Amino acid sequence: MTLREASAGDAEPIADAFLAARAEMTYLPRLHTDEETRWWIANLVLPSHEVWVACAGTRVVGFAAVREGWLEHLYLAPAAQGAGVGTALLERARQGMSTLDLHVFQANGGAIRFYERHGFTLVATGNENEEGLPDAHYRWTA
Repeated sequence: MTLREASAGDAEPIADAFLAARAEMTYLPRLHTDEETRWWIANLVLPSHEVWVACAGTRVVGFAAVREGWLEHLYLAPAAQGAGVGTALLERARQGMSTLDLHVFQANGGAIRFYERHGFTLVATGNENEEGLPDAHYRWTA
């Protein structure tokens, strides 16, 4: 597995990983079509975030997107989960940061355990997401 900075040409495989990961989150309402999601990644996420991809060979299996001290997205294709890919992306996202914040759905117990194992602490709970679901604000401090 290798990490590299994402390019515009990675929009489709990033969207594939994002959509596959979210399809496993059965508690999430489906608010956008696949086409809308692909447009959002290509035209909003990639141009406005620092985005890193994890690749198995030449295939993108996950990504992390950081903007203004926030880990906005960290998603892995389901087959890549549990193999250290998320840890590698998280470590890359934290490089050069003194703090890193994120929101996670409260229903995503696996992600919460993952972030807590990696030193994130709970700041607050709420529902600051378009899905309208309970979430949690976590922070990591170097």
